[in-house]
Amino acid sequence: MKPTIARCEENVIHEEEVQAAQATLISGLEATYLSAVFQALSDPTRLRLISALSGGELCVCDLAAVLGMTQSAVSHQLRLLRNLQVVRHRKAGRIVYYALEDEHVRLLFQMGLEHIRHPKGDEAAGGAA
Repeated sequence: MKPTIARCEENVIHEEEVQAAQATLISGLEATYLSAVFQALSDPTRLRLISALSGGELCVCDLAAVLGMTQSAVSHQLRLLRNLQVVRHRKAGRIVYYALEDEHVRLLFQMGLEHIRHPKGDEAAGGAA
């Protein structure tokens, strides 16, 4: 059986609420860019890279060791994250270090973790999930 979708029983437009929502609505370009960032963050490997980097800067060799991956595979994922300005890099001689682009990225990651770790519905009441 398909779940039902809740809808209004009456078609009434609440002008003030509509105007308030329109005032905070992001542009199409912002929505496109933000969706690309969230798409990049939807990959478990990239999230684990962000998790590793949330403690501070690491070189590609160290990231590969932490994740149990090849340097090539790690570099590929980091390139995608760098193109979306999620991570940044710096070169020190022959070693490339990566870090989160800024505090916003760390906070976005932390908030996502808090969201999934926070008890929901029946779990909060002690029931089965």
